[in-house]
Amino acid sequence: MGSAETKPIGADLIAELDRLAAEFGAEIGGLATEQDIRAAQARYLGKKGKLAEPMKMLGRLPAEARPAVGEAANRAKNAIESAVTARLAALDEAELAEDLGRVVDVTLPGRGRPLGTLHPLTLVRREIEQIFLGLGFEVRTGPWIETEWNNFDALNTPPDHPARDMQDTFFVEGGRILRSHTSPVQIRTMLAGPPPVRIIAPGNVFRRDDDATHTPMFPQMEGLLVDKQVSFAELKGTLLHFVHRFFGPGLGVRLRPSYFPFTEPSAEVDAACYLCDGGRKVTARTCRLCKGSGWIEIGGAGMVHPNVFRAVGYDPQAVSGFAFGVGLSRMAMLKYGVDDLRSFYEHDVRFLAQFR
Repeated sequence: MGSAETKPIGADLIAELDRLAAEFGAEIGGLATEQDIRAAQARYLGKKGKLAEPMKMLGRLPAEARPAVGEAANRAKNAIESAVTARLAALDEAELAEDLGRVVDVTLPGRGRPLGTLHPLTLVRREIEQIFLGLGFEVRTGPWIETEWNNFDALNTPPDHPARDMQDTFFVEGGRILRSHTSPVQIRTMLAGPPPVRIIAPGNVFRRDDDATHTPMFPQMEGLLVDKQVSFAELKGTLLHFVHRFFGPGLGVRLRPSYFPFTEPSAEVDAACYLCDGGRKVTARTCRLCKGSGWIEIGGAGMVHPNVFRAVGYDPQAVSGFAFGVGLSRMAMLKYGVDDLRSFYEHDVRFLAQFR
């Protein structure tokens, strides 16, 4: 009998390397995530992986056997890496096919971002502006920092008047002040040209007040009409039109005698309570708005004082006019039923969202 055929040196290592490559190929076919695939790759090709042990034997082989074993090791490594690349590519293609196969109903409405809303004070200002623009008035504005002359002297308010006390007025550097009303806009308008004048002046004013019904800064709207033979009756008619447009038709106005240094005669302006209509809609005694009086105060008004005309160079014998003013925050409180004025300035979106 002949002797058994002798295996080449390193043949067992070559067979083991080929077996590991085939084993990895079979294992990776059942993996469905990149994380699992990378973990399997590390179990075979890592420093302590399954291919590491056969590679340690390479250095113990005779020199003539090393090339064949080294070639088998590279072949096994390349086969594992190629299997990883192919499997990851297959997963990507499957994910893309799933995305492309998904049905999207493009007729459904979009989900847009919620839009903001105008501040209630802005809404009230614009509404009042539109009312007076319809009567032929123009909207004029002016600076917040004013001279004492524009804010007081030209408005027949002498230096010893209480309104000029530092407790009531904010003074700034250079002898100027933060305007305490928008009346300086009336002065600037009359100084800029001759009558007729028909303007409204909205804007922020500043006074040293801070409680539930007053703030140090608040928006105001003043009006001025100057022409020949302007009467008090025209003032009342203008205010009546404003009340009808802002609060509702059929409501009356009441003018109570008062005092303002820049008008003569002067009056406090009341509007009939739109909530109870003087007790005709609900029992007047229980009305939360007018407290049973049937009237709500909305501002002040009067005929322009002759001294104001003289200050701006108008002849009080040739022209006459009326002026009025309302607090926009007061009007907003009345219109929207807000109890605390400070709510308008606290920037609480839950409060502001009510005025969409």
